[in-house]
Amino acid sequence: MKNHLPVGLSHLFHRCSVGAIVRGSHCLLTIKDIREWTNRDNSPAGRIINHVDRVRSALGIEQVLREPPQAQELDNGQIDGVCIPAVRFPRWTQCPECGLLHYDPWRKQASEKPRCQEQNPKICTKKPLLEQVSRVLVHPDGHLADVPWHSLAHENGAGQQQRQCRRDIEQPYLRFIDRGGQKQVRCSRCNAMNSILHAKRMAYANLWCQPWIKQPPDKPTKVPAEILEINDTRIHSPVTCDALVIPPESRIRKGTVLDRLYARTSIQQQIQDAKTPLARKTSIRQAARELQCSDQEIKQAIEEVEKGYPLYGKHFTKSLLLEDEYDALSKIIPNMEDDEDFVTRHHTESWQALTSELTKDSQLHTIVSAIDHLVSVNRLKAIRVYEGFQRKVASSRKVDEESDYPVIPPDIIGKSDWLPALKLYGEGIFFNFREDLLTQWEQQPALQNRSKDFLRRFAASGLTFASEINVTPRFLFLHTIAHLLIRQLEIEAGYPAASLCERLYCSEGKMSGILIYVAVPDIAGSLGGLTELAQPRRFLKLLSNVFDHAQWCSLDPVCSEHEGQGANLLNRAACHGCALIPETACLYGNVLLDRIFIKGDEVSGISPFLDYVS
Repeated sequence: MKNHLPVGLSHLFHRCSVGAIVRGSHCLLTIKDIREWTNRDNSPAGRIINHVDRVRSALGIEQVLREPPQAQELDNGQIDGVCIPAVRFPRWTQCPECGLLHYDPWRKQASEKPRCQEQNPKICTKKPLLEQVSRVLVHPDGHLADVPWHSLAHENGAGQQQRQCRRDIEQPYLRFIDRGGQKQVRCSRCNAMNSILHAKRMAYANLWCQPWIKQPPDKPTKVPAEILEINDTRIHSPVTCDALVIPPESRIRKGTVLDRLYARTSIQQQIQDAKTPLARKTSIRQAARELQCSDQEIKQAIEEVEKGYPLYGKHFTKSLLLEDEYDALSKIIPNMEDDEDFVTRHHTESWQALTSELTKDSQLHTIVSAIDHLVSVNRLKAIRVYEGFQRKVASSRKVDEESDYPVIPPDIIGKSDWLPALKLYGEGIFFNFREDLLTQWEQQPALQNRSKDFLRRFAASGLTFASEINVTPRFLFLHTIAHLLIRQLEIEAGYPAASLCERLYCSEGKMSGILIYVAVPDIAGSLGGLTELAQPRRFLKLLSNVFDHAQWCSLDPVCSEHEGQGANLLNRAACHGCALIPETACLYGNVLLDRIFIKGDEVSGISPFLDYVS
């Protein structure tokens, strides 16, 4: 009998993505690669995501984007749809009472919950349910396998076999024991014994490529694999990238002849393959009959597709992608309809009108004067692409070796013609700061020196993110503001911080914006809560509290005076008491944060940002 584990779409690209270890109802599983996400005819099960050429171009993706397959449980218990396949892992289990190790006990016992098979009733009296072992073997090149417990038990301190006891997976003979507070694995046949803690690394030859791929890795290396607990975050780090769908793709009218033809690549190919005018005419007539339109409409649609619809030959990079998004957010788009995938409402005039109601020397007046645009994004659509995963086993690498960890593609071998992607719908708030103020503020020598410390540490850390960044005073300022605003939205508006996302638009002399949004894999998106908070008076209260909370942390003065904290010491005046948010809400791993870039520091000679507003 097969087990089915219900998983939300948003989790498929995080804790339940390819290569991750997932806790099911009865056992631990690992998700198989996308080569097995197929229909019965072995074709990819997910639907193609159309009208994302701009996103694919900017992210350098040549493959087609497809949604993950979806299935649901019917009232009769049957499954309708294609399930994402998984395999039990680890295969080794242990008895919680006597410590006896069993390899793949599900083969011998019909039950989904196998029990200990220790023959001596004095050693194991209750014959309890077996538990999967909590350690696995991980390699920084992305490989994952069961720990070879037989080899580990028979190794000496130098990693060499000390006895020639034969390996046997049919009968249990290895056992976990506690000896002097240390967990050891012992062979009951020859009494060979080794400490698990003393044998943290294993030879590369003991690895399979992945738990569901029973073959060794192709590329040999001298770097050993490492034994880790299954809940260690280094075992699996998903790599994703997000992009907004903006005009012209967001303005495409779904259901038109052009849209339907664009989505049906097989019809396009049939017309293109026609070798004679008569054959082409016949193909057009068949397409018109299939799409229920006239031959002339098909001809016009074909002309637009051949011209490069919808981008018409324009190519993008990641930086151009952000610049286009920034322009779409900060500029008024004419003739916008409510049913488009990108709908904005500008509040800039109403925001600037608040200055006439506020005392000129007050902080509220200063904050209003510092903001250039305030926009509510009533509707947005984002594309999240799953590019693969990494296994960041840092201690397994030598200092002189390459510090970058390879990204393992979703199909493991990197030859698939498609990548998994999600369509996310939601809403958000966008605002940006006046360029002249930021340009003047970021020229402070003390501020530049402080940012150079961040840059040096960031370069030494070897960290990389899906979004390209330049560690500058502007970036550190915008990133910290975004985190404080997310925390403020959680306090005042009731939004869980983990449900919100940040998107920073930062480049010297060009961009200085922040988009805070909520997006879910559902056409309903959100309920309008964020767009209401973009009303000028309500947003002014939020932003004022952000600047207030930047001044003080419950862990001050320690937090403000810290020389480095967090991962790789990449935070300074930022901790769990003030600026850190859930990992899912931050694009940059909760690092590169510092409240000093907002509130200033008299000792260092750094003036607050608001002091530059006149």
